[in-house]
Order: sequence, then structure tokens, then C-alpha cells
Amino acid sequence: MTSTAHKALHGQDAAKEPPPWRQRLRRFGYVPRPVTGLRERLVPPYARPSDRVWTVLGAPPAVAGRLWRLAAWGGPLLVALVAGLLRFWNLGQPHAVIFDETYYAKDAWALINQGYEGSWPKDVDARILANPDAVAVPTDPGYVVHPPVGKWVIGLGEWMFGFDPFGWRFMVAVLGTLSVLMLCRIGRRLFRSTFLGCLAGALLAVDGLHFVMSRTALLDQVLMFFVLAAFGCLLIDRDHSRRRLAAALPVDADGVLRPDAAVAETLRLGWRPWRIAAGLMLGLAAATKWNGLYVLAAFGVLTVLWDVGARRTAGAFRPYESVLKRDLVPAFVSTVPVAVVTYIASWSGWIFTDKGYFRNWATTEGKDSSWSWLFPDWWRSLWHYESEVYSFHINLTSGHTYQSNPWSWIVLGRPVSYFYEDPRAGQDGCPANATEKCAREVLAIGTPLLWWAACFALLYVLWRWFFRRDWRAGAIACAVAAGWVPWFFYQERTIFLFYAVVFVPFLCLAVAMMIGAMLGPPGTDETAERRRTIGAVGAGVLVLLIVWNFIYFWPLYTGESIPMDDWRDRMWLDTWV
Repeated sequence: MTSTAHKALHGQDAAKEPPPWRQRLRRFGYVPRPVTGLRERLVPPYARPSDRVWTVLGAPPAVAGRLWRLAAWGGPLLVALVAGLLRFWNLGQPHAVIFDETYYAKDAWALINQGYEGSWPKDVDARILANPDAVAVPTDPGYVVHPPVGKWVIGLGEWMFGFDPFGWRFMVAVLGTLSVLMLCRIGRRLFRSTFLGCLAGALLAVDGLHFVMSRTALLDQVLMFFVLAAFGCLLIDRDHSRRRLAAALPVDADGVLRPDAAVAETLRLGWRPWRIAAGLMLGLAAATKWNGLYVLAAFGVLTVLWDVGARRTAGAFRPYESVLKRDLVPAFVSTVPVAVVTYIASWSGWIFTDKGYFRNWATTEGKDSSWSWLFPDWWRSLWHYESEVYSFHINLTSGHTYQSNPWSWIVLGRPVSYFYEDPRAGQDGCPANATEKCAREVLAIGTPLLWWAACFALLYVLWRWFFRRDWRAGAIACAVAAGWVPWFFYQERTIFLFYAVVFVPFLCLAVAMMIGAMLGPPGTDETAERRRTIGAVGAGVLVLLIVWNFIYFWPLYTGESIPMDDWRDRMWLDTWV
């Protein structure tokens, strides 16, 4: 018997039955989406604290409403203030050129002063730390393998505060602090909860890898900032476009919003400046490090699928066809060309000089190119430079002490030591009564309990996306995959754990989402209240343990001198040494 005949025999009850695949998924935890109003599905309202919270605080209704509105910005700003105080505290220490600062700090200084990177002497770091004013910027071009935006950002701090550790770390610390603020607001918009948004930002504030990268002049933290900003722009664009759809749909005599296939399939969503802003941010990400291109591709697909979901919710019978006709070309034009133009513009310092590395290739070695009649010399020189850099990256297989496989990143299998000294008793903060040397290290490692909780949170997010069809979980999973999965295609390449900082904010969103599930929805009966109380206790214990873990590892994040036994106690895994 066909399904049509089945419905005809059993009437309306059969028509209301879920499809067989949904019935089969119930055993794995699938729950049909609850029936809500169309307006709430298109533009969900923000959650408000229960009246019990205001009663406990002794706030009258008028004051409670004002506090709730202020918390939308007040909470994120407070979390960001704490994060900033942590990141800027003693920022110039250790007073050393740590890890790859030896490349980016000097390249940034050269860019600020002459528009292109120079070829620095190998022994110049000590002279820069002793007296940077006595060190001249080399005019000979240097061969660099990353685009310039991240170095321009680092150089801005050097231009303001000088060519020293504080100067070249300043702007990275600024972006690290602002990223905490952004994540609070992004989490609030994503979860429609100020509490969960601020929780996600607070988790980022106490993540060790994000903290260390905020205090080190490397490119990956700058890349992370632009990726997170692009995600936030697309999230705002999603809300605005769905609000336009809701405004265009008809309302019945009872004031209830109704779906309409004609509106949902034909409405043009018009000018979308936040999507253009996302294209700009993604262009800046790619102009910092090339792996930003993978994020551009992933986020492009994500925003188009969001449009499909919006038109389907509004009543479109053929949402994919509608998006293909109405949204696909505008989505492409507002992201990809904007990102490409931004990337090329980032090379302006190199383009408008005649001394950059390979700058004159088109008029020397490449003068006989068959493309010389079509493209200008600077374009062909830049293309040649980029092809040489690409060859370098894919063939970078030389071993390194701290390299790691991307499979091990999520469990912190092999962190990176940026700086290590073993001062004697009475020197560099080592206690005078110490019986052996102390340890002074800056270790690029995430807060272990946060990352290990994120392992479970990612499984929860995937389950929630697949079985509950939760778009928020899908967005988080997409962002994590965009920053992590591409490295699995280059496992033979020399890669490091700190590359994972790009998706750390989205791990924090995943943990916040898991904690929200632990808390559960508010209830009125005694059973629901008991369940929520137990969930709140469990969630609170987890958050407090993460904060304690960050405090415990603080000396390894800041390069403080600690007794060798205390350092050994913090080496929880043999691979951390």
C-alpha cells in the first residue's frame, strides 16, 4: 500500500504522522521541532531572567527591566574589561623575542617604516632588545611567506609605543580583548541569552592558548579576530534578512503572521551591508594567513544555507531554487570579490615600491611571459611571488621539536614552548632560598579542563545539529571545521598546536551551549526545579574548575619563575615537556 493510500484510508491522523525516517531517528534522541509562532521562528526573542532572580535581588519591575536592557552591553563589557586587565598586565614581559616574534615583529617594523619587509641580520634580536633606536631598518628586501595584514596590525602597536616587546605585542592584546567582547555579543545573539553569551566570552577570557596568543606578536591571533568578526557580521545579517522576511509576510485577522509561498520565493532581501562587512573581514583574514581562504569558502556556504532555511520557514515550496535565483549571486558578489579586492589592497605597500622582494620580477626574469600584454607588471610580479610562497608552504616538511598532528590538538597533545629559562636562586624572580634552579616558561597551551570539556561539547553539538536540526549547533560545527579540518590535508607539513587558536572561540561557544543544556529550561513544577538546580550545580562546578585550572597554569602562561617541582607538577602529560 502506498503512502498516499495510507493517508486516504486513515484520514487526517495519518497526514499528521511524521515521516518514517523521523520515527527511526527517535531512538537516537531525535525530537521534532516544537510548534511555535512563525514570527518567533524567524526572529526568536531574547530570553529574560525569571522573576525569581529579580525578587532575590530586591529589584522592582521597572528597575528589573532597565537592568535587563543594560546587561545586553554591560555584561559583555565587564567580561571584556577583566580579559583586558589579564592580557595587558605586565605585557612587556618576558623582555625577549619569543618564538616567531623574531620574524613578525621585525617585518612589522620594516613595513611601518618603508612599506616592505627587509632582510634582517640573524644576530640582531639582542641589539634590538638592548637599544632599538640604534638598529637601522635594512633596505634589502626580505623573503616572507605570509601576507602583510597581520604584520601591519603588529606594526601599528610598534608605531605607537616603540620597537620593543610591549610595542609589538600591544595590538595583538587589543584584538585579543576585543575578541572576548565580540564573542559575548555573538553568543548572546546566537543563543538569545545574555547569560550564555557572557559565559562563552568568559570561557575565552580564561583559555590559556587564547591568553598566550594575545600576549605574543604572532599572526594567528590576528587571523582569529577577523574570522570571529566575519562570523558575527554574518550572524547579524541573518537576523536582519529574516526580519525583512517577517515584515513582508501577511498577517491574518487575529494578528498572527502567516507563511506565504509567493513572498517567501520572490522577495528580494535588498541591500545587505553586514554581508559585505563579512567579505571585508574574510579578506583581511586571508591577507593575514592563507588558511583564511578555507574559512571564506565555509562561511559562504553557511550564509547561503541560512537563506535557504529562512525562505523555507517563511513558506517557500522550493527554497533552494528560490535562493539560487534571488540570493546566490548577491551572496557571492558581497563576499568573494570584496575579499579578493581587500587581499590585493593589503599588498599596497609592496605594490607602490620598487624594492620589495620579487617586486621587479615581471621586468627581469619574467619579461618574456606570454601574459605580459594582458596584466600589468606589478600583478605578474605578485602572482609569481604568491606561487613561490605556495610552493614553500606545501613543501615545508622539516621537523620541529614542537610540531604536532592536528588529531592531537583538541586534547592538547603537544603544546609549544615559546620561551624557557632556568634562572638560579635569587635571579629573575627565583626565590633566594631555592635548592635548585627555577623554571620560567611561556607555554602555548589551552586551559586543559576547558579543552577536554570541549571534546564532549563538540560531540553534543554534532548530535544536536544532526538529530535536533539545531542551526546554532550547525553554525558552531561549521566554524570549528573551517579552522581545523583543512590542516588534516597537510599532516606531513610542519604544523603546530597554536594554529588552533582560530577556532578556540567556537569551542567556547560549544561549551557554553552544552552548559546551557545542563542547566535546562525553566520549569514551574517541583521536578523541573529540582532538575534545574542539579544542572546549575553541575554547570557551576565545571566553570569554577575551568577558572581554577587557568589560575593554576598562570605561571606557564606569563613566564613567571616558579620552583622546578612546581613546574614538574604542571606537566600533566609527558608530551608537554
